[in-house]
Amino acid sequence: MGPLSFRYFFYMEFKVENLEEFKIKALYFAQTFEVFCYLDSNNIKEAYSKFDALLAIGVRNEVSATEVNAFGKLEAFKTNNPGWLAGYLSYDLKNEIEDLVSNNADGLGFPDLYFFSPQITIIIKGNLVEINGDNEQEIYHTILGQKAQIPPIKPNITLKEKFTKPEYLATVEKIKNHIQQGDIYVSNFCHEFFAEDVAINPISIFTWLMQISPTPFAALFKHRSHYTVCASPERFLCKRGNKLVSQPIKGTAKRGKDIKEDEAIKSALKNNTKELQENVMIVDLVRNDLTRSAKQGTVQTEDLFGIYSFNQVHQMISTISCELADDISEIQAIKNTFPMGSMTGAPKIKAMQLMEQYERSKRGPYSGAIGYFSPDGDFDFNVTIRSLFYNQQNKYLSFQVGSAITYHANGMQEYEECLLKAKAILEVLGVD
Repeated sequence: MGPLSFRYFFYMEFKVENLEEFKIKALYFAQTFEVFCYLDSNNIKEAYSKFDALLAIGVRNEVSATEVNAFGKLEAFKTNNPGWLAGYLSYDLKNEIEDLVSNNADGLGFPDLYFFSPQITIIIKGNLVEINGDNEQEIYHTILGQKAQIPPIKPNITLKEKFTKPEYLATVEKIKNHIQQGDIYVSNFCHEFFAEDVAINPISIFTWLMQISPTPFAALFKHRSHYTVCASPERFLCKRGNKLVSQPIKGTAKRGKDIKEDEAIKSALKNNTKELQENVMIVDLVRNDLTRSAKQGTVQTEDLFGIYSFNQVHQMISTISCELADDISEIQAIKNTFPMGSMTGAPKIKAMQLMEQYERSKRGPYSGAIGYFSPDGDFDFNVTIRSLFYNQQNKYLSFQVGSAITYHANGMQEYEECLLKAKAILEVLGVD
């Protein structure tokens, strides 16, 4: 790592040679604080990125809330704390937005909303690292002094499921009955894998997960004893200038063993009637959600049924955008589209009601969103899927997986799709 650095008005910039080593060292530096949020695109380039990675460390000010006026508290917090903010939104904030409840089991105990104004921000663009904090030179050299060694042995976790396979299949049929009766068109049905009395190294788990499954909206979040290890491929919502962009995923297929098989699988996904139906229904839902924040006539679908390839899976992703209305704040725009349609179903409220009935775990941070607000008024939030959640205090480890249930859904295929989505997480946990 070279010593070259440049002083700017608000930060100091350093040129880094071994970027991956620097990232790991920076995470171990961040681990010495009670709170940090790390967001990494894993060098997967896309049109709306502002940087390659962001690390927000330490707490100047913070807000934590349950579903009672959580968005109002966040609005006030953002007004009183201009500059960088990082945090997450729990799926169960739906209960504030709509007349809904969440009474399922919760082993994690995460707050429904948490945001903080960081003491230190580290932004990575290419091989340049921008540090903003008290005494940036000292921060930089402290990071370089960290040990970056990852333990060579992965954990061997024994997982339990909230559903047996027969129970899962039977529940899918019950949900399909609601579709046949016209209650809903599509729903995202999720179930939990969990382990009790376990100890893990979240930085090691995150590093292994990024090696196996690098994704453009990855995150590692520490909020005291609560950790989120996230390998999300999906953007919930971002703001760039006066433009809002949402990119829902609906449609998943495995990777092929060689190029020929891989291309055949991509083609089959592109032409799969069920996957196309899922995707277009959620696109319509997102378009409807965005109209609540948009200037009239500006909602448009920029890309329909795009196929994107990641290490573990191919995904069908659509892109919808609009111009933000002048009287809608950033927080209102997020609230107007939350929770994201790809994780609820349609019609949205009825689908959420039914999933509370049939799922056996409170979703909590799963299928919520992690992201940031930047000083220029922009923001970017992922869909918190393909993620591990860990309560270090009670030693409870959890992840959930879900899939879209439609009229044409096959329960066994949906179960296999869930396992496919969990493949990378199962591997880093040492589960065969």
